[in-house]
Amino acid sequence: MNVTSLMRKATVGTTGSLLLASGLVLSASVPAAAAPTAPADRIFRGEDSSDRAPDCTEAKCVALTFDDGPGEYTDELLDVLDEHDAKATFYVLGSKIGKFEDTVERMAEDGHEVGNHTWDHEDLATLSADQIKDDLERTDRAIADVTGEKPATMRPPYGSLSDTAREAIHHPILLWDVDTLDWQHRDSDKILDITLDETDQGSVVLFHDIHESSVDAIPDVLDELADQDYEFVTVTDLFEDDLEPGTAYSDARPKQ
Repeated sequence: MNVTSLMRKATVGTTGSLLLASGLVLSASVPAAAAPTAPADRIFRGEDSSDRAPDCTEAKCVALTFDDGPGEYTDELLDVLDEHDAKATFYVLGSKIGKFEDTVERMAEDGHEVGNHTWDHEDLATLSADQIKDDLERTDRAIADVTGEKPATMRPPYGSLSDTAREAIHHPILLWDVDTLDWQHRDSDKILDITLDETDQGSVVLFHDIHESSVDAIPDVLDELADQDYEFVTVTDLFEDDLEPGTAYSDARPKQ
């Protein structure tokens, strides 16, 4: 199957925001639940399954994404993901990396994807092309200095884009199709309910690891989705690396 046929490009307004999703508040976490047993019939890409990257053209994949970190509790979230053998994507702010270099380094070492979420969460639709390029390049360098490589994807704060922003951005743009609204209601049960109600094969789910309630919800999110045979992958694994710079994507759901 050609994975390009699975991708649905996001429709983005020319001047305003596509989706609203943000808030910057520090958070705490709770101990993780016991790791679920991995399905026996997992399907991996290539002959070597040692990297544990499922073939998302065949497997039931979902990408869990976390914005606005890293923070002082992100390591606890990484513990939860590790115990559940789950990979995720972290869209980090460049301004926070200096304080949490060890955490960002661990993200990469644990096999998670580290994406660019700008330097300090400015609305890109309000900036000039040069300002956008400078912001993203500065954040790229900060990430690469810690992980050893520049991020493969970026996510605009608030999901906000303009024609100028789209032309200035030289990364694939990863939005989302499941918005847990975790920054708004700060309710772990609601986060779980929204995730379970709206997630489908190929979904990209938005959380913020800077909120305690969001991190608290993740063990149940992982357990419940794993019971439905979902594989937890990074966004580049979800799209099988078939992402074009400057193009916005919201999900890789199979077309109906």
